[in-house]
Amino acid sequence: MDGDAVRAVLGAVRAEGRSALTAPEAKALADAYGIAVPGEALARDVEEAVVHADRLGGKVVLKIVSPDVLHKTDAGGVVVGVEGAAEVRSAFRRIVESVRAYAPDARIDGVQVQQLLPPGQEVIVGAVTDPTFGKVVAFGLGGVLVEVLRDVTFRLAPVSADEAESMLDSIGAAEVLRGVRGAPAVDRRALSEQIRRVSRLVSDFPEIAEVDLNPVVATPEGAVAADVRVILAEGVPRRRRRYGREEILASMRRLMQPRSVVVIGASNEPGKIGNSVMRNLVDGGFPGEIHPVNPRPDDILGRKAYKSVTDVPGEVDVAVFAIPARFVAAALEEVGRKGVPNAVLIPSGFAETGEQALQDEVVAVAERHGVRILGPNIYGYYSTWQDLCATFCTPYDVRGGVALTSQSGGIGMAILGFARATRTGVSAIVGLGNKSDLDEDDLLTWFGEDPNTDCIAMHLEDLKDGRAFVEAARATVPKKPVVVLKAGRTRAGARAAGSHTGALAGDDAVYDDVLRQSGVIRAPGLNEMLEFARALPVLPAPAGDNVVIITGAGGSGVLLSDAIVDNGLRLMEIPPDLDAAFREFIPPFGAAGNPVDITGGEPPSTYEATIRLGLEDPRVHALVLGYWHTIVTPPMVFAELTARVVAEFRERGIEKPVVASLAGDVEVEEACAYLFERGVVAYPYTTEKPVAVLGAKYAWARAAGLLPGGGR
Repeated sequence: MDGDAVRAVLGAVRAEGRSALTAPEAKALADAYGIAVPGEALARDVEEAVVHADRLGGKVVLKIVSPDVLHKTDAGGVVVGVEGAAEVRSAFRRIVESVRAYAPDARIDGVQVQQLLPPGQEVIVGAVTDPTFGKVVAFGLGGVLVEVLRDVTFRLAPVSADEAESMLDSIGAAEVLRGVRGAPAVDRRALSEQIRRVSRLVSDFPEIAEVDLNPVVATPEGAVAADVRVILAEGVPRRRRRYGREEILASMRRLMQPRSVVVIGASNEPGKIGNSVMRNLVDGGFPGEIHPVNPRPDDILGRKAYKSVTDVPGEVDVAVFAIPARFVAAALEEVGRKGVPNAVLIPSGFAETGEQALQDEVVAVAERHGVRILGPNIYGYYSTWQDLCATFCTPYDVRGGVALTSQSGGIGMAILGFARATRTGVSAIVGLGNKSDLDEDDLLTWFGEDPNTDCIAMHLEDLKDGRAFVEAARATVPKKPVVVLKAGRTRAGARAAGSHTGALAGDDAVYDDVLRQSGVIRAPGLNEMLEFARALPVLPAPAGDNVVIITGAGGSGVLLSDAIVDNGLRLMEIPPDLDAAFREFIPPFGAAGNPVDITGGEPPSTYEATIRLGLEDPRVHALVLGYWHTIVTPPMVFAELTARVVAEFRERGIEKPVVASLAGDVEVEEACAYLFERGVVAYPYTTEKPVAVLGAKYAWARAAGLLPGGGR
């Protein structure tokens, strides 16, 4: 790869004040990086075009070369399939006349004479500068499949050879590349190499904003870009300040495990935010020091009040702000002089309401003093293992292994209500709001190391630094699942996200692919995010792909089978010996195979025997149970026997994920709660939800490298 050649071309383009490269300039970049393109030459006049066409041989393509005409086809600047001197002369003149009519003032450098590529599968390879993730490489099929169906996949650039090849299998029409209806397969190595080299080019030269190889003609013999388009960035984006891992952990440790907290704007007056925060800290039993700061009263809730944070004795780990936005910057100066490492900014009235300058001022003050900011515009945060409730919302104190974060206060309260309703044990609930400083990658870095956290679930509307998030996610996922609910999937949702938090939502297709690339589980909705968060720590990791359904109702078995496919799971092909073993326990009118249908009138012993068989056989890796309510086997009887059998096998060292769908009268709700508490993820009135949870567990196990096919 010839970086000097690329620098020379880009320097010349910049010197002319241009941002778009001409076709010969783009070819020079392609040649420097080994991106395969057809033979071609620049003709300054008609006769030179005839000479070049004769040298190239066969049919050729003629294209206008002008720095002022980006869309050559729209200007009539392309003629395909020209052969012979007479056709070349005619096409040359026609192109020049069309472009002059389209753009009279355009500078015309000549006409590009290019070999006509043989027929093949047209694909697109490109790279863009995403506002969230930076350089991203794209791949998709050409023609209407890209323009109409948007069948495109993305990866962070640069990509490895393996990542580039994985892109070929990640589009919906991937089978076309393997050859269908007698058509030969394309040269996958050549095609993936085009992707890899484009990704390397844009990574090595950040000033390149966009590269389009469209179309790339892929054949069994190779992959060649018929057209290369390169656009330079107008300017260099402002880089966000980055913190090292140890810096993040040191600050987050004092935020999540503080010994001393001050409340700036603490109040004795009920209904005030400063009063609510103080009451939650005091009533929640926080064992550290709590210092109210307010210039007027002498004491607040029986504790000495200080006129300024600088008057508070000793070290302070966290300053919680409960004062109007316009006073925050001045108070933050005092926090900085005191040496407090963390500021939790509850007030609204910053970027989310258009007051970006005020938010920028606060961030500048914090950076000057080395203070990390959580917020502004948040409900606060909960750190249950420290008995810390630094929020003006309702308290929550059920300790557990789930860390939950949200960018929105309303979603934060939905999280709280769900946790209370389901008795979900949490390690932390954190509001992020405008994310002027601390954001998801900081929290991921902390929760990834936190021994009290087993699973992290995050609601977000944007990512301030997508690359930092991916880096943190990749470090965390091998140890524990990360679930993300990305709002703004649709254009309407993206607009709403932007107006709500001042966030610019990136293209959702890019988010989807990059999050998957980083090993994150993306939840389709709020309820799924919450259910995944509470259920994933309950299930053991699977040891293989074989899933078996055991059901008492044929209808449930069909729906469960559909859910298996929808969630990317695999129904085990039951071997003859295991099929015969199941048949010994089910009636003649039942059905073995998979699903195993034991029928609805069977006693508890049939459920127990078949579940035991599924757990005992090492070829079975996960069980999906479908129960329906009968008097013969009541819901709690089913729940108790299932929990007992699963516990018995776990004591023997045999741990497999078991999920259950219970259909019946209201008693099934109690049975599901009983099972959930004992390590079996169970839901009433739904066949989709338990399988979706199992699918999420499998997705994490692959991303964590615990199952084959888990490379990210």
